[in-house]
Amino acid sequence: METSYCELKKKETVNLIDGKRLGKITDVVFTFPDGKVLGVVVPGSKGFHFGRADLFIDLACVKKIGVDVIFVEVRSAPKPEKKRGKWEEAPPPPPPPRHGDRRDYGEYE
Repeated sequence: METSYCELKKKETVNLIDGKRLGKITDVVFTFPDGKVLGVVVPGSKGFHFGRADLFIDLACVKKIGVDVIFVEVRSAPKPEKKRGKWEEAPPPPPPPRHGDRRDYGEYE
């Protein structure tokens, strides 16, 4: 079956694992000299979420290309856990040690 990018970008992409709509295809990734298609790219999220990366879907994950929808099987990455109303993040790294300008706290007493 042959299809063009113009036809692919009009179709909605649906994940068969969880039934979520991933959006319409925004890009097709292929190798240059060989011309082999590696996969497709869909938006990372909907709405005004700046800084979200697009989602690359390998061609092996594409299960069916229908008339108006593309079915894919994408396992989602684990999401960070929410604790006490805030997203838990890794603690910031400690500052680098400073050797030459150490203060003596005895002068403050």
